Amino acid sequence: MGLISGILMGMVFGVGLMAGWRHMMAYRSTKRVAKAVDIKLLGSLNRDDLKKICGDNFPEWISFPVFEQVKWLNKQLSKLWPFIADAAELVIKESVEPLLEEYRPPGISSLKFSKLSLGTVAPKIEGIRVQSLKKGQITMDIDFRWGGDPNIVLGVEALVASIPIQLKDLQVFTVVRVIFQLSEEIPCISAVVVALLAEPKPRIDYTLKAVGGSLTALPGISDMIDDTVETIVTDMLQWPHRIVVPIGGLHVDTSDLELKPQGKITLTVVRANDLKNMEMIGKSDPYVVVYIRPIFKVKTKVIDNNLNPVWDQTFELIAEDKETQSLVFEIFDEDIGQDKRLGVTKLPLIDLEAEIPKEMELRLQPSLNMLKIKEKKDRGTLMIRILYHEFNKEEQLAALEEEKRIFEEKKKLKAEGVIGSTMDALGSGAGMVGSGIGAGVGLVGTGVGAGVGLVGTGVSSGAGMVGSGLGAVGSSLSKAGKFMGRTITGQSSHSRKKSGSTTPVNSIQENGGAKPR
Repeated sequence: MGLISGILMGMVFGVGLMAGWRHMMAYRSTKRVAKAVDIKLLGSLNRDDLKKICGDNFPEWISFPVFEQVKWLNKQLSKLWPFIADAAELVIKESVEPLLEEYRPPGISSLKFSKLSLGTVAPKIEGIRVQSLKKGQITMDIDFRWGGDPNIVLGVEALVASIPIQLKDLQVFTVVRVIFQLSEEIPCISAVVVALLAEPKPRIDYTLKAVGGSLTALPGISDMIDDTVETIVTDMLQWPHRIVVPIGGLHVDTSDLELKPQGKITLTVVRANDLKNMEMIGKSDPYVVVYIRPIFKVKTKVIDNNLNPVWDQTFELIAEDKETQSLVFEIFDEDIGQDKRLGVTKLPLIDLEAEIPKEMELRLQPSLNMLKIKEKKDRGTLMIRILYHEFNKEEQLAALEEEKRIFEEKKKLKAEGVIGSTMDALGSGAGMVGSGIGAGVGLVGTGVGAGVGLVGTGVSSGAGMVGSGLGAVGSSLSKAGKFMGRTITGQSSHSRKKSGSTTPVNSIQENGGAKPR
């Protein structure tokens, strides 16, 4: 009897234990599902939603990372870097050397790579985000950091000397935008678009060192190389400008990926008020340089001895990306040698409405990046009238062809020595947007001029070479080197001092302030 009762008790206990374990597992599973649902709901909330729910108890440690970490990709990149570096060196040499020649500053007869090696240290990708997902395209932003050990030597030939210059301690900090154009055929990607985002500001840091010589053999060479690097990055690589690369040898139409003119800006520079006086005797002689892209600049006439000048000149410029581009205004005091910047401001084009004329008063500042400026006082105001016209398809194609034609003409004029650089903006008789080459020849406009008699006159006394200042009576090559390629635009190296070690490639940080009237 005892045996039978023991067996029964054991069976009841075992069944009860199994039933309890099953009930516990079901309970835990239900709790896990409910918790997963709660986490998913919380994950769909943004910062503002959480603040509404939590109120004052919102914890500071909660963050919403924009970029996703890709440690696995960095590991693979380190392994593949020797092969990637070899391929990248060939691409850089083939694509960058023509740009160095194209943007080569006056006074330098040749600028090429003597040695190019990207070293053994692979770049690091801090994170990746999918910025937008359109039909047929994938757009990604890559937080790119590189502090490698490259061996880059530039062969620099100038009028008075030839010297190899090494770029040491190269560091790159930027966000790279990559757009993949998808296709139905293998490799499933027909084209790739690459560009650098303007925000956060790209940084390219380096140190210049002469190999077997001294940089003093070529006075001003550091400034010229810095300006060349900045110009190439700003005007060729910085968004909305981009590089389009077809993939896989497929014949694809990449016209939709290329940057095209969107509209025309009709701008009248009316007057300025309460400008800062930079002269010891008398008053400043102000003029205005206006541009959207540095390669297309226009310049007003000079008003002598006046801190409240009236120009009332009209220009027309091309806008290629209204959402990201800005109209930059720089006011200079014309002087012998280096022109001094009186003030600067910018107007984001996104603030403009199509076909609606506006009259605006822009507040001038010492710099667009006020973080490093001790003097915070205003530099006066600039009055403008502006109208934005959005192109139709026919106007867009016509403006694109005209833009290409003008750039080719500027390259020819540079080769012939008529202008010192493709970045030069000639005087107020400018008829071409961004250059002023030839009165009446224009991209989309005229540019009312004061009738400059000799291109580049007023650049030091007795300047003998257009756009450079070489041959200026009493001036040294050192002084000429500092304002080479800027004597016509009026933008002197005084306005953009560099140490030769750091080249921020986008100095536009803050809006100088614009208020409609």
